[in-house]
Amino acid sequence: MSSQGFTAWFTQNGITEVECLVPDLTGIPRGKIVPAGKYLSGGTLRLPESIFSQTVTGEYPEDEETGSDPAGIDMFLLPDESTLRVVPWAKEPTAQVIHDCQYIKGGIVSIAPRAMLRAVLELYAAQGWRPVIAPELEFYLVARNTDPDYPLATPIGRCGRQESGRQSYSIDAVNEFDPVFEEMYDFCELQGLDIDALIHEEGAGQVEINFLHGDPLQLADQIFLFKRTMREVALRHEIFATFMAKPMENEPGSSMHLHQSVVDAKTGENLFGDRDGETSNAFLSFIGGLQKYLPAAMAIFAPNVNSYRRLTRHSDAPINLQWGYDNRTCGLRVPYSDLANTRVENRVPGADANPYLAIAASLACGYLGMIEGLSATPPYRGSAYDLPYALPRELSHAIKIMENSAELQRVLGERFVRVFSAVKRLEYETYLHVISSWEREHLLLNV
Repeated sequence: MSSQGFTAWFTQNGITEVECLVPDLTGIPRGKIVPAGKYLSGGTLRLPESIFSQTVTGEYPEDEETGSDPAGIDMFLLPDESTLRVVPWAKEPTAQVIHDCQYIKGGIVSIAPRAMLRAVLELYAAQGWRPVIAPELEFYLVARNTDPDYPLATPIGRCGRQESGRQSYSIDAVNEFDPVFEEMYDFCELQGLDIDALIHEEGAGQVEINFLHGDPLQLADQIFLFKRTMREVALRHEIFATFMAKPMENEPGSSMHLHQSVVDAKTGENLFGDRDGETSNAFLSFIGGLQKYLPAAMAIFAPNVNSYRRLTRHSDAPINLQWGYDNRTCGLRVPYSDLANTRVENRVPGADANPYLAIAASLACGYLGMIEGLSATPPYRGSAYDLPYALPRELSHAIKIMENSAELQRVLGERFVRVFSAVKRLEYETYLHVISSWEREHLLLNV
């Protein structure tokens, strides 16, 4: 869309202001809100590069840890016209546009999550491949909670009671919050978000949203916008929507499962099947890459200290990287399908992961497997929960494994790994200053 196209769209929709969005490492929307006239005037919009080294608590690592210029570097914001949408909940007609970042002296800002995903997709394109993604995102609806010292509680539905038991796939449990989900669907339709299905998951108040399969960058944009939309809809109904990996101690965690396949960029043929009607060597190599490199990318799939509370035995979350046909106890599941729809479901990422980074990292692992011609283990039958843990159990361990993987760093970028590790290490160190209620309850008078 040209500048004239932007002007025509703004005029058609009566736009008075623009939200210029940039996803940071956590997935938080950063940016600026500017009047529509100023946005269309052609003036440059700038942000400091430091938005990509800011922790979730608002702190910054030392410059020498991230390789940043101590004087601070500004970036130009470049609008991606394909992401232009209205903001459905705004009181005044407002547009939102996701922006890419470029250094003032030229060159893309490679540590930006969208840029990192694009770089991985370019590696696939260079091989004549095109990855396809279909995400499944889980989250909880919870009662408003304004005191972080108090545990979360399920919200009150139409019947006037809280959901107290687990209601997997229950239609009636979803209908308890019909007004919430009706508005969610309306807002998603206005933004062109391709929602496929809504399911009540196992946890009390837990819901899963499935997205239609498609281009990885477009799907990452949709997840980014959906999280923002769902939080806003929930607030309008006096409840919260949370994408924490493990928001309640006695309920299952929330994931972001990624269904992945790779097709020939020219023919559209699924490379995971061969002409003999069997799964292909490329399919097994993709899985082999996931099995070898997912532990090194674990800090991306489980980026917060809370993330690892989800990954426990017998909790609908993986503890290792076995793969199996339609086996939900495995970290890598291959749903039964015809060869044209053969895909691998990566069940490791949490709902709290940045969608751009999680998709990029998962595809990077599969890419390395295909390039290196790796082999997968035999498919696992039975419960993979009976096997030992094979994934990092906490954030600091995951960071160390990432920093020691030269292969993954070559794909994701050494600067990105350096900045991401510094941010996550600082978040971990900040967390260690917190004294939990468990410590006060069990240690205060007993040790």
